Amino acid sequence: MNAISTRVLKTSLVTFLGMLALAGTGAQAKEWKTVKIALEGSYAPWNLTLPNGKISGFEPELLDNLCKRVNLQCETVAQDFDGLITGLQAGKFDAVMDALAITPERQQVIAFSKPYAATPAAFATVDGHGLANTTGKPSSLKLTGNPKTDSQLIAPLRDQLKGKSIGIQSGTVYTKFINDNFKDITSVRLYKTSAERDLDLVNGRVDIAFDDVTYYAGIADNKDTARIRVAGPTIGGTVWGPGEGLGFRKQDADLKAKFDAAITAALADGTVTRLSEKWFKTDVKP
Repeated sequence: MNAISTRVLKTSLVTFLGMLALAGTGAQAKEWKTVKIALEGSYAPWNLTLPNGKISGFEPELLDNLCKRVNLQCETVAQDFDGLITGLQAGKFDAVMDALAITPERQQVIAFSKPYAATPAAFATVDGHGLANTTGKPSSLKLTGNPKTDSQLIAPLRDQLKGKSIGIQSGTVYTKFINDNFKDITSVRLYKTSAERDLDLVNGRVDIAFDDVTYYAGIADNKDTARIRVAGPTIGGTVWGPGEGLGFRKQDADLKAKFDAAITAALADGTVTRLSEKWFKTDVKP
């Protein structure tokens, strides 16, 4: 074989391998038509499972609207909260949506859509007793997440909570807040679900709960939890990050972009406001 033939053969081989590489890239690029999205299915009114097994609530209704905007067929599945991110990374589903606060820690492992809601949190007790409003006017705290600026605001709450037991759902953004600010003076009890915590609160096995204020609104009409009332000030601000968003695998930037555009439109045309007022009786638009 002469030099020219060898050069031609090498060139042809490189071209062929390049074509294979391009073909492989095309095969890996996902053409999104159907999307599986996981929700807890037990965090009313954000999401809840109906007797027929269908997942309903603020997020499923918003999700239905978003999916229509981007022409995707979306399937919702129930998943325990503590398995949402690991299940997403393992490929069990394509996105997660469960009042998931956008935090720096979570952003290290998954990508978030732009926020579709931003809500404060609060302590709650049976009949609202046992924790006074320590802030005077107004009855809310705006925290930054910086201990240097937040500690003085939290100090009156620490005085009242000393020696009490606080129940909280594990794995949430609120878990870290309670551990960082109250674990040294209280007994912190972790629960798999907020509903399990509520049962212990009503039956006196835990003194106080901490959760999103919209969650308490969602259980107000339930006869088993009707006595659970917000106690003390609501706690909001950048301590919780920019708000709640959908979570995606980092490599699925194209899917995230689709939902970002849909959320932008749903915020602009009043859809988020309408659905939040329906389910929360207040506007949770960020």
